[in-house]
Amino acid sequence: MGKNTMTKRSIRMHAEKTANQAFLNLIPLLQEDVGLIFTKGDLKQVNEEVAKYKVGAPARVGLVAPIDVVVPIGNTGVDPSQTSFSQVLNIPPKINKGTVEIVTPVELMKKGDKVGSSEAALLAKLGIRPFSYGRLSCLFMTMGQSLAPWCLTLPRMI
Repeated sequence: MGKNTMTKRSIRMHAEKTANQAFLNLIPLLQEDVGLIFTKGDLKQVNEEVAKYKVGAPARVGLVAPIDVVVPIGNTGVDPSQTSFSQVLNIPPKINKGTVEIVTPVELMKKGDKVGSSEAALLAKLGIRPFSYGRLSCLFMTMGQSLAPWCLTLPRMI
């Protein structure tokens, strides 16, 4: 990861130094947020390793939900004066030992729904980070040729 201008310059310098012009094919691809990984290892293993790293993210107002969001059963740790949030979203609360408890799992959002302000506020209060984000492999290059990620799923021919 780095600034695209510096990355392009480094690639040009490496191509000149090694007389390997295949690296110059990368330059037009360096737009927006791009990361490069150089390896001598197996591309499939590297792709699987990179895909493992995901970061939890809160629901923000206006985002489109990439997954269904369910509020689980259990004690929320929220005091009883804040039951108005759950009532607005049709979540039946139960007061137990001075805190609000959710007695049935509630599907708050479905995949493709826009996150509203009430949903985002409730999830933030409950400390639920329903979404996750990570790196996405878009292109692989080997021996100067570019490959789509689905090529890594093909069986190896010996």
